[in-house]
Amino acid sequence: MILEDTLNLLKSKYKIYFENLIITDIRIGLYLTAVKLSDDSYGIASTLSDDILVNNAKKLRVFDIFSPSRIKGEKVKTLFETAKDYNIIKSLKMAVLNAISSKIISDSDYEIFENTDPVDLIDLSQNKVITIVGAFHTYIEKIAGTQNKLNVLELNENALTADYKKFYIPAAQFAEVLPVSDIVIITGLTLINDTIDNLLSSVNPDSQVIITGPSCSVIPDVLFRNNVKIIGATRILKPDLLFDIVGEGGAGYHLFKYCAQKICIVNE
Repeated sequence: MILEDTLNLLKSKYKIYFENLIITDIRIGLYLTAVKLSDDSYGIASTLSDDILVNNAKKLRVFDIFSPSRIKGEKVKTLFETAKDYNIIKSLKMAVLNAISSKIISDSDYEIFENTDPVDLIDLSQNKVITIVGAFHTYIEKIAGTQNKLNVLELNENALTADYKKFYIPAAQFAEVLPVSDIVIITGLTLINDTIDNLLSSVNPDSQVIITGPSCSVIPDVLFRNNVKIIGATRILKPDLLFDIVGEGGAGYHLFKYCAQKICIVNE
């Protein structure tokens, strides 16, 4: 699995970044989860809602480790050893992986384009089949105005505006659509909701694959080995503003306006 392999890579190749880190601060917002680690690194990920933590049935109430008031001060190592898999834990793990990755990426020799969106690096002038996994409205709008054939794989048809519902394809049909797509743009949320592996295994090896969004600022090695050509990541520039934005219901576009930079990590 993509995340498991990435975690194992961090544990082996970058052990110094991993072993003694502690979660020193956290915000779980409506759309984003943000963490600060003891080495002053910061990471973000999309927030997945979690029925178990808000369920009123007493037997389902959670008060154990990595529940509210029991996250700050815990070791990163302990987080990845826990067998708990409710969605808030998944979001937290992804944010922590992105935080650990941030310093590695900054100190690396990966090919990085700053202040660049992945869609700026693809050729939209030809008649291609482009499939977007997730309702990226800015991408849909830009690609819809070209001569390319556009598909949007999405769980909820109502996530698309009326003008763009003609591009909608139920997410369950990914195995039919992805193999015939020339360009595939995948939301980073798939790293959290455990769908990225099935998606990448269905992509044509000759396709140009892009994964983008706040959740995918992880070291790119494993994604690159799985045919991903471009990663649209997020670099936090003003961490003092990050937690306020996340705690006040901020989304990705708020980050880029106030405290973060878009970067693209390219598979050479």
